[in-house]
Amino acid sequence: MGGFLGYSCPVNTPATNRPTLSPGLSGTEFLRWYWLKDELADFARSTGQKATGTKALLTQRIAAALDGQEFTEPRPTRQASLTQLTEPLSGLTVIPAGQRCSQVVRTWMSRHIGSGFHFDAPMRKFFAGADGTQTLQDAVDHWHQTRNESRQDIDPQFEYNRFTRTWHSLNPNGTRDQMLTAWHLYRSQPTDQRLGGNK
Repeated sequence: MGGFLGYSCPVNTPATNRPTLSPGLSGTEFLRWYWLKDELADFARSTGQKATGTKALLTQRIAAALDGQEFTEPRPTRQASLTQLTEPLSGLTVIPAGQRCSQVVRTWMSRHIGSGFHFDAPMRKFFAGADGTQTLQDAVDHWHQTRNESRQDIDPQFEYNRFTRTWHSLNPNGTRDQMLTAWHLYRSQPTDQRLGGNK
């Protein structure tokens, strides 16, 4: 299979050279390339920008700065409630707004669901959206409801994870070394020249 997601790509396929991350780079050109979060944070610090936040936030902040545009920082997310759940808990226990995905909650959920319970994306979203009206039984019900859904999407900032899942679905007999070769080739290309895409 050809393309960056296929493992038959020659290892020495020439790639367009990625530019140096510098203040003279345009935002458009910057966004065409894959950058490690550490590279972004180092560049942000060196140019007097905030170096905190997710990789996606750093990318947006730097792209705006390179184009000379003002960047509006996102509003801080709601802080966790000062009231966090503690034992004893039951299915009727109300989840307070701002409840963290804590070890106490994990232990209780695992007792009622089984050792397979974990805070995956649907469950993190459920607890993040708790407004003081949901109960722990609602959380258990949500877990079971979301188990029947199709595989969960991976957030765009986890590009390596998205690539890995797509590559393995297209190359079920491929090895990890072949996948890593394809990944390094894929990420070395500007976004508008990549083949295969990443779902």
